[in-house]
Amino acid sequence: MANTNAPFGFRQYSGNGSAPTYEQVAVQIAYNASNIFFGDPVEPDGTGTVVRGDGTTGAGGIAGIFVGCKYLSVSQKRTVWSNYWPGSDVASSQVVEGYIVNDPNAKFLVQVGTTGLTQAEVNSNIGYDIGTGNTANGLSGAFVTESSLATTSTLPFRVISLVTQPPGAPGTEAGAYNLVIVAFNNVSTKSLTSV
Repeated sequence: MANTNAPFGFRQYSGNGSAPTYEQVAVQIAYNASNIFFGDPVEPDGTGTVVRGDGTTGAGGIAGIFVGCKYLSVSQKRTVWSNYWPGSDVASSQVVEGYIVNDPNAKFLVQVGTTGLTQAEVNSNIGYDIGTGNTANGLSGAFVTESSLATTSTLPFRVISLVTQPPGAPGTEAGAYNLVIVAFNNVSTKSLTSV
């Protein structure tokens, strides 16, 4: 059965911490930044805050993977805990506290784009596309892009393995939209490495 095109961002697979937090750290989200979905890579923006990654990560790397936030909602008049940041709904004087996973040993489950990866591409560095997030459930639409595979040390992720078990499960078939396990390659808490 062919894999389904249904990206869900970067889902925590393992890390130094334990479920459900996996060593989350708090960060500040840029005021009125674009929305950030659960599982989106986030980047530092040069002012001490983070913004949703755009898939063109350069030498600055990414800050981590977004897993939620809390903020004082203008519309609801209360503190809101959410798995995604809607991009507004706070007064300009308020701080949006985001939570990210930036553990340098973390591994993530993620879908591949239209071509899919093969075993020969394990241990390559890879980039991502931000995709389209889902405002109904707050989940990311990010996925890794096979066209970005390279030895370039500034790419944000490294392919660790293909997902093949259990056989026949969604994403385990070879070809387009298969699933892989990736680790950070270029994150603020880890030195850059080349292939």
